[in-house]
Amino acid sequence: MNFQTAYRFVVVRLQSHKLIPFMRPFRSNCELRILGAIDQVFHFITSGNVGGLPPIVLMIIIFVVGLIVGYLIHLFLKIAIIAAIILFVVAYFGFWGLSLSNLKSYAIQYGSIVYQYGALIIGILPLSIGFVIGLIIGFVFG
Repeated sequence: MNFQTAYRFVVVRLQSHKLIPFMRPFRSNCELRILGAIDQVFHFITSGNVGGLPPIVLMIIIFVVGLIVGYLIHLFLKIAIIAAIILFVVAYFGFWGLSLSNLKSYAIQYGSIVYQYGALIIGILPLSIGFVIGLIIGFVFG
């Protein structure tokens, strides 16, 4: 007996005992369709394979990749903030000239390269809900 028929059995039993008098056939049919879709998703996750691996293994791998990327983003942001503070202290004491024209020339010179590498990295990463959850957890607890 699959999940959908089990749910239908429970609903019919409850309706026959008048425990749920407000359940209309349309509502139970809609719930059955939703639960049938959820059942199909769980069936896909627990059976079959994608590229020789079970889907649950791929989901776990994508989640772990998200954790690693979130941790690395957290680490690189710490390093970038420390480097920016050091840069402003050095510029304040006059050891390095910080002007808007220099920043604009750096942005023109290196901006397209940064954009290309950013697009490449985003194109490689597996963007899914598991990846995003792993990314957030890795960033917060990194």
